Amino acid sequence: MIEGDVVLTPLPQADGQVKNRPAVVLGGMPGHGDLLVWGVSTQLHHETRGFDEVIRLDAPDFAASGLKAVSLRLGFLAVLPVTRYL
Repeated sequence: MIEGDVVLTPLPQADGQVKNRPAVVLGGMPGHGDLLVWGVSTQLHHETRGFDEVIRLDAPDFAASGLKAVSLRLGFLAVLPVTRYL
């Protein structure tokens, strides 16, 4: 995994459930090797204007992102064990 990769991973939701969600890898956590990820959603109605970022189909790097549809980068970060992806 490298910075910018999109992964499908179980992420905790606000209601306590864990669901498979796409996330963008921001990088490795120093000293542990775990991954810091940024949650992604296609549910545009969840956008918090001025906080979340809409990733549009016409973005220059959309084709290389691994995303399938217009998405939001949510104000949601998680740390995932890198061993999940080895």
